[in-house]
Amino acid sequence: MKKHYRHENDCLNCGTILEGKFCHNCGQENLEMKESFGHMLNHAISDYFHFDYQFFHTLRPLFFKPGHLTNEYLMGRRAQYLHPVKMYIFISLVFFVIIFSGKKNETGSEKKVTKSEQKGRDNAKKAIDKGINANPTLSAEQKAELSKKIKAFIPDTIAKEINADLKKDSKKVKEQKADDDGGFTIYGDDNINKFKTYEEYLADQNKLSADKRDNRIEHYLVKKNFDWKKQGKNAKEILGEGLKHNAPKMMFLLLPMFAFILKLAFWKNHKFYVEHVIYTIHLHCFLFLFLTLIMLVNIILPESWGTVVDLFQTLAIIIIIWYVYRSLRIVYNRSRWRTVSKMIGVSFMYSIVFGLSFFIILIITAITSV
Repeated sequence: MKKHYRHENDCLNCGTILEGKFCHNCGQENLEMKESFGHMLNHAISDYFHFDYQFFHTLRPLFFKPGHLTNEYLMGRRAQYLHPVKMYIFISLVFFVIIFSGKKNETGSEKKVTKSEQKGRDNAKKAIDKGINANPTLSAEQKAELSKKIKAFIPDTIAKEINADLKKDSKKVKEQKADDDGGFTIYGDDNINKFKTYEEYLADQNKLSADKRDNRIEHYLVKKNFDWKKQGKNAKEILGEGLKHNAPKMMFLLLPMFAFILKLAFWKNHKFYVEHVIYTIHLHCFLFLFLTLIMLVNIILPESWGTVVDLFQTLAIIIIIWYVYRSLRIVYNRSRWRTVSKMIGVSFMYSIVFGLSFFIILIITAITSV
């Protein structure tokens, strides 16, 4: 669709005298103010596909040419690629939506209990009939009467057995849930079961010697647990939801910290800090996008393919390690072994910073959670 340009050569946005269709001062296009709906829609679609073109044009070097995209940006060839910050915001949004959007699995415990109960009753009835019929001293009428009386007590008996089995299953479910959480526990959970009120907990603490008492942070977390219990809330669920909201913020704050680690590790390259930031953004964009694809593949693959899934995850780890190594070597132009040693040191420092940031976010979440 043809664009309608103004005949006047003054920029409507900043007043600069124009020498073309775009303002060389602010960049605004010199279009007519009054445009039809069709023109407006055309501009919107054009802007969308321009972003779409840049995004997909950026993906190829991001995935298959480690470090190339960073070098292209630093050398000034930027128009054909998506801006690093814009790309990070878009990819991280998709990544965190997918990673935190898993639905809770329905256990179907009610149906399982009903089937188990029915199966138990059927087996008990068969055993009773078999035992009674095996007695030759009873007549057919006596066997029928005796069978009727005994079967009248089956529901209570089976119910007790099922309740016992349910307790065992419940214990297994809790253990499985703890494994699924990666051993993640909230301080104060044990005190919720041990003490009925926060006052009882404080009284117990006063009986202990000074070196065995909990510190102020532990006191605060225990109090939070009791407050959440009064509101009918679960500590792990509350902190889990809080971490979902704060995790993207934590990762965004980690970017400049990781760039600073690179600045220290590769200080002989004499790169500006912002150059390390650009590489950091590109690296995290690849990691988020690659991990998103891994999660989607894991969802698609059936659980019965356990060996295939394990091999696939191992291959994914190898690819990530190779990508980090290759991108560091391309951007910082170091030798193979020097790059490997720098990579190990940077990874160690990053893991420390990541753990510290996660702990800080956890504390902030616990403090700000109502």
